[in-house]
Amino acid sequence: MEKIIIKDDFIKLGQALKLTGAVESGVDAKFVILDGSVKVNGNTCYERGKKLKNNDVISYADNDYIIISEN
Repeated sequence: MEKIIIKDDFIKLGQALKLTGAVESGVDAKFVILDGSVKVNGNTCYERGKKLKNNDVISYADNDYIIISEN
């Protein structure tokens, strides 16, 4: 599981996908999220602006990413 380290209390789902390199742009993030290809904590998520906090897990394209907040 890859770590996504953030300095704030949260990061939005679309931003997190871009940060990992799983998608190249916000538009790409929008489409994979709307297609139902992304799960957050095991549940399919269709909300690009969903706020992810410490220990939330994103699953996309057979990869898992965990949010780690430095706060």
